[in-house]
Amino acid sequence: MTELFLDKFRALVPAYYDDQWSAEDGLSKEELQDLMDGQDFDLPLALRDFYLAVGAVEDIMEAYHFFWDPDELTIEDGHLLFLEDEEEKYTWGIRVDQLDVPDPIIWRRNNARGTWKSEEGTFSEYVLDMFEWVFEEDTDED
Repeated sequence: MTELFLDKFRALVPAYYDDQWSAEDGLSKEELQDLMDGQDFDLPLALRDFYLAVGAVEDIMEAYHFFWDPDELTIEDGHLLFLEDEEEKYTWGIRVDQLDVPDPIIWRRNNARGTWKSEEGTFSEYVLDMFEWVFEEDTDED
């Protein structure tokens, strides 16, 4: 399987933590597989590579929003849910019919209303933009 997005996600560590990426920052393929045991869906390539690159970096997995661990992923409302804001007002997901797309479009659910809206960006675009926004905001406050 190709590792198309790994380098982009690995670059988050040196970009925001003044440290070099190491293998311990990501989940191993075996760890990811173990965590996915019992799930009846496959991860899109971009989400898979995200976990392999930085799935063990708590400061990234819980930076402003909370990425769900692979064993916590669930399907609701026709979407694979993977991210939630800290106030649990919104949940982000990928439409189930798009799980075979390497870098699918992201959707956001307003949890109070149960309505979904497209973020009009792919997983990799959304995640990289989100971290840029989160970490630049932190820098601006210093």
